[in-house]
Amino acid sequence: MANEPNEAMKLSNQLCFPLYAAARHVTGLYTPVLKPLGLTYTQYIVFLVLWERDGISVTEIGERLMLDNGTLSPMLKKLEQAGYIERKRCREDDRVVRITLTDAGRALQEKAKYVPGRVARCIELPPEKAAALYTLLYELLDHQNNKQIREDISNENSL
Repeated sequence: MANEPNEAMKLSNQLCFPLYAAARHVTGLYTPVLKPLGLTYTQYIVFLVLWERDGISVTEIGERLMLDNGTLSPMLKKLEQAGYIERKRCREDDRVVRITLTDAGRALQEKAKYVPGRVARCIELPPEKAAALYTLLYELLDHQNNKQIREDISNENSL
């Protein structure tokens, strides 16, 4: 039975393991596709956010990608040094740093248009199962995010 301590401690009974292994597998599929562009997977998803909405703050990028500033800041610095983005402090609030694409950053979008299709062809799931998985994963993330928001509000109210 799965609720016996020994059963509960088996790797095969852990939800975290297939999530972890699948995530590593899927992100690994991006490596050979992104390498000619000189991008890592994390840099690529930052570009996806910026191509969708240029000029947003580092905080907004972090929220969209569920990444902290410690991960984002060094990466954004590299992308700026490579000439793909500019980091500028907001005039209204100098604590806010906005990220804007340069011409090279915008041009990279055209070069990367083939990435989603190539990676999708490597994932051997029927479209309906891929859509169901997508829905379930976002449902899980939404529940976790809502739980964290509720905990944050509760902690603020107890101060």
